[in-house]
Amino acid sequence: MNTSMGMRKIRVHSHWIGDGEPVFVIAEIGINHNGSLDIAKKLIDGAIFAGCNAVKFQKRTPLLAVPKHQWFIERDTPWGRMTYIDYRKKIEFEMEEYKEIDRYCRLRGILWFASCWDEVALDFMERFDPPLYKVPSACLTDRRLLLRMRSTGKPIILSTGMSTEEEIEEAVKIIGQDRLLIAHTTSSYPCRLEELNLRMILTLKERFPLNPIGYSGHETGLVPTWAAVTMGASFVERHITLDRAMWGTDQAASVEIIGLHRLVSNIRDIEKSLGDGIKRVYESELEVRKKLRRARVVHEERTEPEVSLQ
Repeated sequence: MNTSMGMRKIRVHSHWIGDGEPVFVIAEIGINHNGSLDIAKKLIDGAIFAGCNAVKFQKRTPLLAVPKHQWFIERDTPWGRMTYIDYRKKIEFEMEEYKEIDRYCRLRGILWFASCWDEVALDFMERFDPPLYKVPSACLTDRRLLLRMRSTGKPIILSTGMSTEEEIEEAVKIIGQDRLLIAHTTSSYPCRLEELNLRMILTLKERFPLNPIGYSGHETGLVPTWAAVTMGASFVERHITLDRAMWGTDQAASVEIIGLHRLVSNIRDIEKSLGDGIKRVYESELEVRKKLRRARVVHEERTEPEVSLQ
């Protein structure tokens, strides 16, 4: 981590994330692939087309990550009606799929990593040597997972949805601040505008001055993510989908590929527009200044004392 001259930034592979750097844009594929490697590849292609820096998946060990009281709840799925635990197993990518994802991302030249929901999932992902990890909001209080993730020595994004300030501070203490990025988020899918609370980005920046602060959005629309960038988010993450009407719990809170392209393009425009806050007269203004600038000279009027004729 580089904290010279008040700068906070962390190196992830060939990228620096933090103050003075381009916003690092993550396309969250998550489980929007619906268990299909073909869909996953199309989403990777879409993220590259949109100009994203990385794609992110989710890795769970269903028997560990799914609470037991939910195992036998039945639900309708693309594969018919089945228990929730069977659905979670069905949708989970394993070694064969991730080997192909790793090969494909390397071929296409985009970084990939994963949110790991349990220690077994983390050990599984370590075989692919990803450039960073993410702690899901649901796991922010899982001390053993945080310690295991810290032991990898890799940069870590801590997602802070559904968490109190005290829980966030405790997680930061456990992970340590040397390689930590913190993401503000609200864990509702999709999230109401009234609950986005984007000013928490400023709060986190003030509370954790050594760490890059970012934003993981679950809202519909793009404007709040652009607002997050203007408030200083060093990285942003949005779910990507082929079609928001597709089956799946995260699809409605996701961005379709064309929308993601617009999101990233406008983030780059915002970066150019923000500048450095130092006032200067630009060369393009000089001719206009010469033509239009008015300068008034104010002369003091001398008044003679009144003389009484009486």
